[in-house]
Amino acid sequence: MSAGEDSEATAFPGAPTEPHWALTAFHGRAGDHNDRAMAGARVLGTELARYMRAGLTRIGQSRPALNAGWETELTAALPELRRLAARYETLLAAGAKPVTALNRCAVALATLPVVARHRPDACVVWLDAHPDLHTPATSDSGYLGGMVLAGASGMWESGLGGELSPGNIVLGGVRDIDEAEQRLLSEGTISAVSAGEDMVDNLRTAIAGRPVYFHLDCDVLEPGLLGTDYRVPGGLTLERLHEVAGMLAEHETVGVELGEFETIQPTGETDTQAAQRLIEAVSPLLDNTRG
Repeated sequence: MSAGEDSEATAFPGAPTEPHWALTAFHGRAGDHNDRAMAGARVLGTELARYMRAGLTRIGQSRPALNAGWETELTAALPELRRLAARYETLLAAGAKPVTALNRCAVALATLPVVARHRPDACVVWLDAHPDLHTPATSDSGYLGGMVLAGASGMWESGLGGELSPGNIVLGGVRDIDEAEQRLLSEGTISAVSAGEDMVDNLRTAIAGRPVYFHLDCDVLEPGLLGTDYRVPGGLTLERLHEVAGMLAEHETVGVELGEFETIQPTGETDTQAAQRLIEAVSPLLDNTRG
């Protein structure tokens, strides 16, 4: 089987006979600046399967990063992103809850519109150092990953859908905000909660009891804790992330996606050890059985 084909790993002994979660690792091209997150998604997917004692479907052939503009990156990524979107359609239609390791946040262009179609009552809790609310018209860098939430909510046409309501976006930990994004946030439709001592309470208020689809971009964390592409001071500790995950687990969990985990750890530990620490930090959500 080639690296580009879907593959179902054998479930670990003791896995539940009626799976609550459905695990996927996406590690194809998705606007990568380098190859480290494609490798990171492979490691993280394996460790998620080990932790959850479940099978794992892999999507995407890891190839050298293009490090190009958004149009080139999107064209290269679309075939595999569409395969992921189709998997989400199948999973959510069957009542399964997706847990996905993804290399770059741009992969959420494929996941979020499907989640919004199936669960329009759910909010997307998006933890990231950046709002990712640019469009091709407002982005100076042309970086695909900076346009994800804008694309998923129909502010520009990605070819993957735009059904996510801006009112169902809850940002957490954002602190590197461009002028065009700040203008959009100032309108108040999209909730934004800063990192800080009151982050958990403020997120709870913004969620307002709604079901939650959780997205983590690892650069929401304080630089130096895990391997990431961007390093923005003022982020979360893993302990604070665990507190946030515990609060989110009070709500119905629609799904979980973890992205931007790169190989080569600043702590000197192995990638497997770092992935295990990340999984432990979000474990309240993964252990959540709220239907």
